[in-house]
Amino acid sequence: MNGFYSTTITRLVTIALLFAACAPAARAADPDVLEGVPTIKAPPADEVKKQAFTWLETRQADEATRAAAEAIWQKGAGPLATAAPLDRLAATFALVEPQAKALVDVCSHPRGKGLLAPQEWLTAADAQPLLKNNMRLFFGRWLSQQRLYDESLEQLKDLQPADVVDPAALLFYQSVAFHRLLNKTDGLKSIDRLLSEVAEGPPRYVTVAGLMREDLKALEDDSLDHISRRMDDVQRRLGLGRAGEKVRKEEDGVVASLDKLIEQMEEEEKKKQEQQKSGSSGGKNQPQQPMGDSRVAGAQGAGDTHKKPIGRGTGWGELPAKQREEALQQVGKDFPSHYRDVIQAYFKKLATEDGGGER
Repeated sequence: MNGFYSTTITRLVTIALLFAACAPAARAADPDVLEGVPTIKAPPADEVKKQAFTWLETRQADEATRAAAEAIWQKGAGPLATAAPLDRLAATFALVEPQAKALVDVCSHPRGKGLLAPQEWLTAADAQPLLKNNMRLFFGRWLSQQRLYDESLEQLKDLQPADVVDPAALLFYQSVAFHRLLNKTDGLKSIDRLLSEVAEGPPRYVTVAGLMREDLKALEDDSLDHISRRMDDVQRRLGLGRAGEKVRKEEDGVVASLDKLIEQMEEEEKKKQEQQKSGSSGGKNQPQQPMGDSRVAGAQGAGDTHKKPIGRGTGWGELPAKQREEALQQVGKDFPSHYRDVIQAYFKKLATEDGGGER
């Protein structure tokens, strides 16, 4: 891990030095306005209640269970007075289904330490669709709120708006996971569906989805911003106790992207210097006519030249400690402050990490 730390920090120092004179490009808001006729609408709460009680009948619920369900769906009263239909539906399932009750209990608290219990029953072929589809949304929403975006997508990616009682929540949390995992193509597709196809989506979903859309549209692969976010994702995974093969591949990808960015910037700097040199050589000091090939030049002198300290390549791997610190200071000066914060926290975590899971 120390080798990765040393290699990556020197690359970041190099980028900081090459980018020191460049101002970050401003992100202009996309003027496009999504157009379309909303075709996705959540069923009314009374309709969801009807579906819940029909399900209870298939499970042959007794009178006590039905009375408890009535309390769950009572309007303006009880512990779920302000709860959304999805939460009321999950609570109804928990009255009869032990696995649903255990999952509702898990999702009622922040994630604890250790591995999550597997929930194979949610994808069982013989599971009733109303139960498994809505409990997958219920679980996937909680996983996203706990920053477990890969696990959230495992629950949500195959669901369609017609499968659940809260289609806006499904598209929103799919979009969140795609956005945080930097999946630009699927993220924009999910966001556009939420913004253009869902009728009467919650304002908070619409507002955040619009911001995510602009952010993803402006994100360019292998840019410094893209690399910084990938580093942040590795840091997130390490914070969750994951340090396995997937994380190591992401680390390797970060280093490869840094190398690619350094190479591009060095090439651009070389071309710039060559253009400047070419421009200066074509100035007023140039002779009016070139000397003929058969003439002997009349220049005098011993032919000695001043030796210059060149030939050591870019030297980015040999920067003294003082220059490296100056370069890191430049990162904080010329780029958004979160770049330096992410870099410092990320490598501090890498330096102390000694193992974990396989995600």
